[in-house]
Amino acid sequence: MRNPQIDYGAVFHALPGMVALLTPDLLYADANEDFLRLAGRSRDQLVGRYIFDVFPEHPDEPAAAGMRETRESMLRVVASGERDTMALLRYDIEDTDRPGRWVEHFWSPVNAPVFGSDGSVVLIVHRVEEVTELIRARGGPGGGVHASVLEAELYTRARELQDINERLRQSQARDREVALALQAAMLPAPTPVGHHPVAVRYQPAAGALNVCGDWYDLVDLPGDRIAVAVGDVVGHGLEAACVMGQLRSALSAAARVADGPARALEALGLYARSVEGAESTTVVKTFIDWGAHTITYSSAGHPPPALLDPDGTVTFLDQATDPPLGARPEHVPRPEDSRAFTDGATLVLYTDGLIERRTEDIDTGLGRLAASLTRHGRAGPEDLADALLADLLPPDGATDDTALVVLRL
Repeated sequence: MRNPQIDYGAVFHALPGMVALLTPDLLYADANEDFLRLAGRSRDQLVGRYIFDVFPEHPDEPAAAGMRETRESMLRVVASGERDTMALLRYDIEDTDRPGRWVEHFWSPVNAPVFGSDGSVVLIVHRVEEVTELIRARGGPGGGVHASVLEAELYTRARELQDINERLRQSQARDREVALALQAAMLPAPTPVGHHPVAVRYQPAAGALNVCGDWYDLVDLPGDRIAVAVGDVVGHGLEAACVMGQLRSALSAAARVADGPARALEALGLYARSVEGAESTTVVKTFIDWGAHTITYSSAGHPPPALLDPDGTVTFLDQATDPPLGARPEHVPRPEDSRAFTDGATLVLYTDGLIERRTEDIDTGLGRLAASLTRHGRAGPEDLADALLADLLPPDGATDDTALVVLRL
């Protein structure tokens, strides 16, 4: 029997129950017919619009938490790549035919990831079970939840789930605070490198999960030289912060004895094999020699440093890139490249949170970085670092943390 040709678009729209697709930025990509019918919105009113512009929260309900809980659930799906089942929530909807009139609704939502070819979350499946009639008392809207045993049981279980979710959020918030404190304690304080000004920044992710895997490091070397590095550990929270501290310290020590950045990364790669959670870490290491006016660099799967010349030209140092730590089963020498620089140039090292967006090619983010550097290139390192964060990070907060080093050469 031949395999049937299935129109999955038609299947999606015919699915029973409310189902919508959203982008990682929480914009509607599509919705099935039941979603449109039960939510009282047309497809044109949804597709391409931010979820909470379409469904704002009831302005006269100060205790309403549906918008916050829904947003946090969806961002957890994007950050973790795992399904998130929400507790029952009340989320009133404004009647489009009668502005100012809000209709009471009770929803039981589940959010699930859809992965792209690169393994990142490209869509969120938002499935909603409409349970308003079960929750609403037989006396009419607002009459309570005690009209039947089933309604009372459902409400009790919903409250229990909400309490569990709240305790989980509080636990994540505590873990975030501890991880950030640990991060701050392990990252070096910014200090001038001789007469060369430098600015460093660490910007944590907006959510409680995707935080504390990024680091930067500056090391004085014999002669008129320094080593600068940035790195990114795969993982989140306290575990990532601890791995970050071990790798940063090991690379800092290796830089003091290695004869170049490639050898330092080779030593770090060997050490990383004994550190649980260090696999797939990306890092770029640069040795700067002011006497020779050269930057020597090597990258382990990391976004390329940017060199801004005094004339505004931006060059990405991408000629010595190799896989991340632990990506090869056997030790292989890493590549290394050197580039000359002129006095007054600016070197920028950063982690992927500054440039990468799940819905874009990395070249788009690199182009934004180059444009921002050209636009603000005359600023000093401190002002330039602030300008880069303002230009490149999403206004509602990034889903990944960001480390940034700006050095005037």
